[in-house]
Amino acid sequence: MAQAMASMAGCLRGSSSQAVMEGSLQLSGSNRLNMLHGSNSNKVTRSSVTVVRAQQQQESSRRAVIGLVATGLVSSSFVQAVLAEAIPIKVGGPPAPSGGLPGTLNSDEARDLKLPLKERFYLQPLTPTEAAARAKESAKEIVAAKKFIDQKAWPYLQNDLRLRAGYLRYDLNTIISAKPKDQKKSLKELTGKLFQDIDNLDYAAKVKSPSDAEKYYAIAVSTLNDVLSKIG
Repeated sequence: MAQAMASMAGCLRGSSSQAVMEGSLQLSGSNRLNMLHGSNSNKVTRSSVTVVRAQQQQESSRRAVIGLVATGLVSSSFVQAVLAEAIPIKVGGPPAPSGGLPGTLNSDEARDLKLPLKERFYLQPLTPTEAAARAKESAKEIVAAKKFIDQKAWPYLQNDLRLRAGYLRYDLNTIISAKPKDQKKSLKELTGKLFQDIDNLDYAAKVKSPSDAEKYYAIAVSTLNDVLSKIG
């Protein structure tokens, strides 16, 4: 009886061990199959991506070629249309020296760059009478600059003063050069005082001082009236 029980237990152990081994073999086999299947799937996917990318590149190249051809056709048609409607332009000879065209009166004058900037002002030369008329216009603009002082618009005041003073300096030099010798000295001194007063007003605008601006504006206008009375 005991031997029969022992033999039955041995059979059961043998059968259970065989079952475990068979299960292990089955699992191992299925894992290998799955791994093989996964690797094959990855290869197929990569191949598909490569094919798609190649097709996209071919499509892009084809579109680029078509675009270049279309652009060439349009450009050629445009050029032909322009040439068909072109109007010949008559080209004349060069202008005569020193004032061949309006606005070129001093185009051929030498520029003395060694002179101070205030004496290097590039303006068209005028006759003394014309210079006196323009000087009066510049004087009006300097007097009208009072509005910038009232508004405390200092950059506008500085820019306007420098522009008008440049024209005025040039025109006064033209006027003084045409005056008799006995009148030149006093007029030069008065003109020098005028531009010093204008410089003081410019500095007051630079430091943004309303009181100094009012003071030097009144002085500059008074000197300006004296100058205008001298030039007639």
